[in-house]
Amino acid sequence: MKLLEFNDLTRRFGGLTAVDQVSGHVAEGELVGLIGPNGAGKTTLFNLLTGFVPASAGTVHFNGHDITRQAPHKVARLGLSRTFQNLRVFPNMTVFDNTSVAATGVIGHGLRATLLGDRQRARQISERSWQALERVGLAHLADQLAANLSYGQRKYLEIARALAMQPRLLVLDEPAAGLNDTETAQLAAFIRQLNADGLSVMLVEHDMNLVMSICERIMVLASGRKIADGQPAAIRSDAAVLESYLGADEP
Repeated sequence: MKLLEFNDLTRRFGGLTAVDQVSGHVAEGELVGLIGPNGAGKTTLFNLLTGFVPASAGTVHFNGHDITRQAPHKVARLGLSRTFQNLRVFPNMTVFDNTSVAATGVIGHGLRATLLGDRQRARQISERSWQALERVGLAHLADQLAANLSYGQRKYLEIARALAMQPRLLVLDEPAAGLNDTETAQLAAFIRQLNADGLSVMLVEHDMNLVMSICERIMVLASGRKIADGQPAAIRSDAAVLESYLGADEP
């Protein structure tokens, strides 16, 4: 079943077309990679899918819902959550409070939250936060300020905040950026386990070894357009991909 489906997505910034009629999907339970050279439109596509940037044209459907023009918090409540390339943790808040902010955002403050009652709502937020922190291995640091975490730990805190929303699809924007080889290998195993546990995952990543080793399918963007979509072995040998990305000198 197609959990996420997008068709002819386009985003223009003035005279620049950052994403040009891109279509694709993520099936339930898939682990999909999105690659391409700098400026290919990868992060813009992620922003379109998660509601952070409005589409100039095209549609996005998630789990049967048209989310093309939905606000990010409404997209998250439907079960599509993301991390950011530039970490957005709150350094002067504790690890637990950072995570509970995300859980609170999904549970909300509206009629449903009122009907639940303050105690039940607080319990749900706490449970979601602890579950997320345990999943990423940061529960023992719950009372620490986020500022005291290492860079690698902050990466996992960013993921914990997304997991606290209890998503069906987790979108990861360059999760391995800034990590050393050992940390990257550990992250790869962690993402693979999340997927094995039933979570659908889509990630943008420049580390080709990571992408090729864990992704079942890879989409490739170049100059805002999708030029390939297939299994890692096929992508490795695709002439257009070799020319536009794999052969490029890119960090």
